[in-house]
Amino acid sequence: MFILDYKSRLPIYEQLYKDITRKAALGVIEQGESLPSVRTLAQELGVNPNTVQKAYQMLERDGIICSVAGKGSFLSRDVSAISQMQEIAIKKLNQAIQSAVDCGLQKDKVIAQVNHIYNGRSA
Repeated sequence: MFILDYKSRLPIYEQLYKDITRKAALGVIEQGESLPSVRTLAQELGVNPNTVQKAYQMLERDGIICSVAGKGSFLSRDVSAISQMQEIAIKKLNQAIQSAVDCGLQKDKVIAQVNHIYNGRSA
């Protein structure tokens, strides 16, 4: 269900955080849907349970998931956290585009890079 790159320099808990957030934003994980328990997910991914717990704590802190004692963790029904993250992404994108313009990068190269990223490749 979740994809990790064990060769990446990005810590596993951050990869898991980003993957769950991405799947929530895309609707792959639906509002109110339960997530695997920390132990179950740690076993599936072959990582330490503390790693999964750290990702879950970050997700809960940011309002992406909510935990219910004795029942588990669920994707939050409140979509405002995802909306806020999307707004932040748009601001960062605007800054990056402005930086590209300031450096004289041509529009077609910027668009080509966006297409590469959306098609699952990076140039």
